[in-house]
Formats: sequence, C-alpha cells, structure tokens
Amino acid sequence: MLVGHIQEITRHPVKSFTGEQVQKTKVMDYGLYGDRSHAFKGKNGKFLTITQVPEMVRYQAVFSGEEALDQYPEIQVKTPSGNVLTWGEGAFQEEMERLLKQEAEPAVYHPAHIPLGAIEEENILLVSDASIGELTKLWGKELDGRRFRQNLIISLVNKTPFLEEQWFGKRILIGNEVELEIKRHCERCMIITVDPSDSHRDPSLLKTVVKERENHFGVYASVMQTGEIRVGDEVFLKD
Repeated sequence: MLVGHIQEITRHPVKSFTGEQVQKTKVMDYGLYGDRSHAFKGKNGKFLTITQVPEMVRYQAVFSGEEALDQYPEIQVKTPSGNVLTWGEGAFQEEMERLLKQEAEPAVYHPAHIPLGAIEEENILLVSDASIGELTKLWGKELDGRRFRQNLIISLVNKTPFLEEQWFGKRILIGNEVELEIKRHCERCMIITVDPSDSHRDPSLLKTVVKERENHFGVYASVMQTGEIRVGDEVFLKD
C-alpha cells in the first residue's frame, strides 16, 4: 500500500553538528551513508553532544564529494561565523578546542560499518510531515524541523498525524530497493529544546512533547535491505 513519498533526506556527518539535506544517498546496514560517522569523545570515553555543548548545533557538516565505500569524501564544516573548515586540519582542530573547552578525542568510523553506539538508538529515525504540522499546532510556535535530527521526512498520502506510529513491527519499502522495519517510538530529550539557528534553549517544546505525546516524537527503524534512496521515492507499507 502506498503511504507516502520521501520529502527530505538528512544525514549528519558529524554527531551533534547540524546535518545536510541530500537528494539521494546510499542506505547501509547501519543507516544512511556516513550518518554520525565522525564524532568527539570526552575523557570518560562517552560522546560529546548537544546535551553537554549546545553550541555544537551551530556548526554544519557536509560531505564534499561522491560517496565511496573505501573512504569518506572530505568533510567541510561551516562555523557560526561563516568560515568553512576541513575536518582534521589545524584550523579545524583549533576551532574545536575553543568550542568544546575540554580534552576531546575525534572518533571516525569506516564507511562500511558505523557501530550502533555512534547513532545510539537505531539505524534510522523518521517522522512524517503531518506529525511535524500537528506538533507545530500543539506547541503554538514556528517549528524548525532540524531540532528533531531525523533522517527521513515522509510526506503522507493520508495526512493523519502520527500515522507512522501505527507501523510498529511492519516494514516499509522505499523506492525499488530499500526496506526498513519500523521498531518503536523515539523518546525525546533536551536536545530538541536547542534552537539550531542560535543554540538558545526553549524548554517549552520538550514540555509540550511530554504532555501531549508522552515524550514521543518520530519512530526508529532498522535497515532490512540496503540500496539507494532519493527524494520523491514512493514509500509502501508491506502487508
């Protein structure tokens, strides 16, 4: 059954940096190609994220080049001041020292395999356009979808908010190749309170999600069949 189309595809080359919207990408067994493939770890060995350093969200990372399975394309990082730096170069390292304000170890995972720890919960996070629209009404403010750090936005045929939550335990087919199994709710945390534009916090969004949605927004999916997806691909719910 046709349930929608892919409206947006977003991957995050650097964990907790703002990601990049792409027109097409490979879906690997761990999720979108290169998603959360680069990260920083603190002295305790845990990932540094927006939770500890909200300003991380003001940095945008993009892959500059074609996807390859032996090595990643160069990562370009746009800073809040508008400078564009390259991951791993001296100027980038200096910028990260100023940003993180602590000892941090870069972590880079191979394109063929990114451990679940880098993504933390599941392979892919998706939401629907109808759900974003409904939450905007519930919150009563303009909503920047980047707050939710999803990989896919599905434009639904049936514009029922939170329809994707009815797909738990079922599989969706995207385009001609990719198959995902919808697993469970995404439980939200303080990260959604951070405005990607200026890193200012507004706790009222999380309070709204807790009150109106039992702290759930978006659903997690596991990759069952790899392949390539594109914006505009049809999404079918399998029987």
